[in-house]
Amino acid sequence: MTHPRDTASTCAAQWKMRLIGILCVIYLTAVCAAQGPPDAARQPGDTPPPTTLPAAITKAVPHVRMQLQSPWPEVFPSEKVEFRCDVTGSSDWTFIWQRNKKQIRESDPNVSINADRSVLTITAADQTYMGFYSCTAQHKTEGITTAESNSVGLIVHDNKPKPIVSRKPNFAKFYPGESATFNCTVQVSSGWEYLWFHNGKQIQTSNSFTINPISHNNNGRYHCQAKRGKSSFYTEQSLPITLQVSDPPTPSLKLLTQWPDVFEEEILAFSCEVGNSDWTFTWYKNNRKLQDDYPLTLDDEGTLLNITSVAKLHEGEYACKAELESRAVSSGFSNTVAVTVYDNVPKAKLHKAPGFKHMYVGETVTFTCNVDVSTGWEYELYKGEDDLPITNSFPVDLSKQGKYSCKATRGQITSTENSEEMQLDVREIPVPSLKNISSWLDVFPDESMQLRCGMGIGSSWTYTWSRDGQKVQVDSVVTFDQNGATLSIKSAKPAHAGQYKCKGHLEERSVNSISSSGLTLTVHNKKPSVTLTQEPDYKVMFSGESVSFNCHINVSSGWEYLWYKDAKQLPVFDKKYSVTSVSKTDTGSYRCEAKRGTAQLSFINPSQAVQLQVQENKPKPLMTPEPNVTKLYVGELVSFKCKVEVSTGWRYLWYTNGTQLHIDTDRLTFNATLSNSGIYNCCAVRDKTMYSTEHSEGWTVDIAEIPLPSTKAKTTWLDVFPSERVNMSCGMNDSKEVTSDWMYTWYKDNQKVQADDTTSLEPDGTLSIKSASASQQGRYSCSAKLKSRSVYSSNSSGQTLVVYDTKPQVMLTQTPVYNGMHTGDSVSFSCHINISSGWEYLWFKDNRTLVKPGNSFTIMSAVKSDSGSYKCQVRRGKDSVLQSDQSEVPRLSIQERPQASIILLTGWAEVFSAVTLELKCGVQKSQDTWNYTWFREDKPIQKMSEKYVVTPQNDPEQSQYTCMGIRNGRPSYSKRSEHFKTKNLLLKRRVLLSISGLLFFGIIAVLLGCIAFKVFRKPADDDYKPEEADLFVSMSRQKGVDVPCPLVEFITDAALKASSQEGEENGTICNETTPLPITSQEDQAVATEGPDTAENNGGLVSFKH
Repeated sequence: MTHPRDTASTCAAQWKMRLIGILCVIYLTAVCAAQGPPDAARQPGDTPPPTTLPAAITKAVPHVRMQLQSPWPEVFPSEKVEFRCDVTGSSDWTFIWQRNKKQIRESDPNVSINADRSVLTITAADQTYMGFYSCTAQHKTEGITTAESNSVGLIVHDNKPKPIVSRKPNFAKFYPGESATFNCTVQVSSGWEYLWFHNGKQIQTSNSFTINPISHNNNGRYHCQAKRGKSSFYTEQSLPITLQVSDPPTPSLKLLTQWPDVFEEEILAFSCEVGNSDWTFTWYKNNRKLQDDYPLTLDDEGTLLNITSVAKLHEGEYACKAELESRAVSSGFSNTVAVTVYDNVPKAKLHKAPGFKHMYVGETVTFTCNVDVSTGWEYELYKGEDDLPITNSFPVDLSKQGKYSCKATRGQITSTENSEEMQLDVREIPVPSLKNISSWLDVFPDESMQLRCGMGIGSSWTYTWSRDGQKVQVDSVVTFDQNGATLSIKSAKPAHAGQYKCKGHLEERSVNSISSSGLTLTVHNKKPSVTLTQEPDYKVMFSGESVSFNCHINVSSGWEYLWYKDAKQLPVFDKKYSVTSVSKTDTGSYRCEAKRGTAQLSFINPSQAVQLQVQENKPKPLMTPEPNVTKLYVGELVSFKCKVEVSTGWRYLWYTNGTQLHIDTDRLTFNATLSNSGIYNCCAVRDKTMYSTEHSEGWTVDIAEIPLPSTKAKTTWLDVFPSERVNMSCGMNDSKEVTSDWMYTWYKDNQKVQADDTTSLEPDGTLSIKSASASQQGRYSCSAKLKSRSVYSSNSSGQTLVVYDTKPQVMLTQTPVYNGMHTGDSVSFSCHINISSGWEYLWFKDNRTLVKPGNSFTIMSAVKSDSGSYKCQVRRGKDSVLQSDQSEVPRLSIQERPQASIILLTGWAEVFSAVTLELKCGVQKSQDTWNYTWFREDKPIQKMSEKYVVTPQNDPEQSQYTCMGIRNGRPSYSKRSEHFKTKNLLLKRRVLLSISGLLFFGIIAVLLGCIAFKVFRKPADDDYKPEEADLFVSMSRQKGVDVPCPLVEFITDAALKASSQEGEENGTICNETTPLPITSQEDQAVATEGPDTAENNGGLVSFKH
């Protein structure tokens, strides 16, 4: 039974133990807080040092051992591997399997575990099964779990291995009787068994095999495959290797010299080839082996056989064999070459074609030289005693005449004797001559014509004719005599006209002469006509002038002329009729006719009629001025035209103020000058008869200077910018003309200004530029022109307009020029424009307007809010405001100046022994190298080092300290640190550490009291010693379980009563229902002993005796 008093005592004991735990936590917290700088090195997340707790007295847990049952630790896809896990000396265990510390899924189809879970079989499907395998054992009844076993690594290759086949010797081709050894290896893992295949059929099982001797049956492809394991895991098949078995090659014998039949002392050369350089050769003549002996030589490999001086004994049939000495292989005989050797050299014979006695220049002669014995001869032709060879076929000329012979050579040694000499005679081809047999070289239709051609020598010549380069053919009108020497034209037609030539031919020898000189035959297509001309050819003549008529017929000669006036024949028979002084009676119609002696051409058609008109009165010319005004300007083009309305052929004379000018055309033109003022008139004179007219009426001309225009600039600025307006004016001061009679033209740099969208030209001479651009820059001038005439003034004096190509560019400069500044720095901005004047300056920061007068401003002490993009702009004008583009944007970045800080280096452990404080100055968040300046009560100290030591001697007042970093780069100095107070710092630390020590020793005293209380307050019965009593029980084990409170057996009845009274007084009721061990020692033992006396879920472990 349980006793209420015992329950209350147990609750009181529980509260005491909880109080002890709270005190322990407070102590540990105080110790950690007192460590100061030494603990500052520990980083967040570091594991705190373990707290030493009393060790549990537990039962030893056995070790688990894991083994790889398969012979190899590396496998390939689809290969199986087996692991075994066991606990030494016990079988009451079940196992949990892990790969890489993670439990293996038993649902995986590639994972198999036996019934007692001690054997794990893995089918390595891919590389996800690679890793370190281990196991953990759990007791089947006691619920004990062992530590993790040893791990066994498993390597899973991503692909099946492929064996490698090698062969020795590794010839590309084998010959029957040789031997070869094949080897198969897998370079990954071990335990392989090898299978061999020949042309896809398995032949044997071994890692190598040898074929000896090789025959044609062994020809083919060989490969191998490896397997291993009980379930016969197979690798991929190796790459095949081919064994090629061939018969030894048959050598090919070639004759390297040109001919197999030779003469003594000539050279013979043979080659023996099999297509491979590894072979050596043996030579045979008439089936007998040849020896390397002069004049027979072999090269080092024996592939070439040379006979440098052939003799009769070298005649025979040659062959060769090939041998592969390194492999003891020999071929059969090659093909044979038969060699014939002649005793004597023959004599050459010379032939000529054609065989005529005489040859004409241009004919081709061919000499043929031949030798009846053997082949390969090269022939040389010689003329006279000259030893130089010539070609055997050539066209002859006079220089080729002479005696010819030939000889034959072969190689560099053999040559024949010269042939018998043969004579060649050469003559020039004669030139034919052409003669005209007829009387006329130019004929008219139906006349006849004859030409004759002759060579002058010989009678076997025939002739051909050409007209204008085309061969003349025989027809009904054109005929030739028997050999073509005479050409006859019975009735000439225009088609027969042209230049005729002839050639002579010897047809059987293809000898052709050159063409004769040509004769040109002219055949008119019709009868000739007569042309009548008048000289001078005036239609109207005046009394006293002279006139002549000419009758023209420009064909042939021998003509007679007849003249007629008004159809009456005149007594004149010459080709010209003249009248020295015409009168009114000579007016009439004139014509002529012509004839010559042949009957067919007695009368020719008459000429055309020429009408002659004669007037008795002198004409008066009409003079017209242009322009038709009397007042003119210097430089103006003035023109007068003088014209006689009757007849033609007039030459005009001009007069000014009665003086003749040196001009004889119908128009007087000049550019007016002041000296040209006066009275002008004209008269006309016949250019051939010198007949003159009366003078025309006079015309008065008054000439003055052209006034000069003036220009004025109406704009304020002499230099403008794009989009500004410009106005200029041009005007004339003229007393002769009204101002509105002038038109004005503007010029820029001497180029005419055209009106467009931006430029307007007003009739009153105003030039307006609405929006100026750079292309309109230049010097402007103007000129004037009369609207009614081409009178142009000179250009006015100019006005220079400067138009900048863009809006005014402003330049913003920053001083200093650093992009990155720091708080407290001073920076100035200046806006510059070096063009024109009258500017107003505008300032912007981050596109917001700043009210800053003038072209510069300064930030005396920069703050971070001063960061931004600064720009400036200028403008001018009132009616039309010109505003420049904004300047380039310098970006001003104000960074916070680095902050200096003071760190106390004197640690907590040194507070009792140290009488000084060591301070360290550092610049926060900076990797640069700094020097430091120290301040005490804001006054600098002569100390430039990183550290500063405060002692009672140098600081008896215990002042406030600051420091600042300085350096050569930017920023050159940091912010000052916060004030560091050293007053009473050592005292404060010592007091805090003393309190922590008192608390620590107090806790130690409480623990020692508890232990003494346990020792001196045991029950009287010394024989009562429970096997196991929990001094500390975890809180988790008390939840829902009837467990006696700790130290219950060490508390006396008086204590229980006192505890009960305390509980009643405090209103505390213990709800523990576990029976207290107060009845007997047996009941106490039963109540306290359980299956699990160790710590549960992180609670305190009980002590065991």
